[in-house]
Amino acid sequence: MTAVQGTAVDIPTEDGTADAYLAHPADGAAHPAVLLFMDAFGLRPQLRSMADRLAAEGYTVLVPNVFHRHGRAPLFDLPEFIDPGARPEIFERIVPVMQALTPDLAMRDAGAYLSWLAGSPAVADGPVALTGYCMGARLSLLTAGTYPERVAAAAGFHGGRLATDTPDSPHLVAGKITAELYFGHADQDPSLPEEQIERLEEALTAAGVRHRCEVYTGAPHGFTQADTASYHQEGAERHWSALLDLLKRTFWPQPGSAEEELPAYRR
Repeated sequence: MTAVQGTAVDIPTEDGTADAYLAHPADGAAHPAVLLFMDAFGLRPQLRSMADRLAAEGYTVLVPNVFHRHGRAPLFDLPEFIDPGARPEIFERIVPVMQALTPDLAMRDAGAYLSWLAGSPAVADGPVALTGYCMGARLSLLTAGTYPERVAAAAGFHGGRLATDTPDSPHLVAGKITAELYFGHADQDPSLPEEQIERLEEALTAAGVRHRCEVYTGAPHGFTQADTASYHQEGAERHWSALLDLLKRTFWPQPGSAEEELPAYRR
């Protein structure tokens, strides 16, 4: 583990400035980039802490406020410990903002985030990795299919609505994906029922996408977020192991491994 530097940064987009958090090893060197897509509760200390943990493993991590059109983070007045069961009004404020972020707008922003990373001196040359949580898992999948030349790996955890029957469902980009994917689904998650899990798996398999989808038994939706009532320590630590393994395979393949034989954009 290495010392980490974290700073607030602003990213120009076609629709204004997106505030973001950037974390990277404090060694002055360029490192592989990870674009971390937030959950619905937004850019807050919990996500900064997760970015710091990834940065300590040798990555430059960008966490944008994807709700930037509605203001700078924190956008919502959240308690230190988030329990929507005790405070249902939290989602009454969040849902309209989530719904306003259409796939077209989100992917326009994703292009800006990727361009910003490509120009950052803290980022090594080459494609990046993605990870996303809750709604961020959907953004991770969409970005991998929208910018395949820029994404080498993508992960998503306790994602919802990944494979719906709507014409803009994220799973429909499967045929454009060249990255390796990993999804850690929450067990009995109402936002991702079994039929959607199967539909996503079938779409990725049919498209020849290298992937792994796992259901975390006993882990509720939101299981990675330690500042919420949904936190599930076993599931969260399993997520860290899976994510770090994916990043290691992507950026530091072992000599003689199958990954080493692949061009960077296919790793």
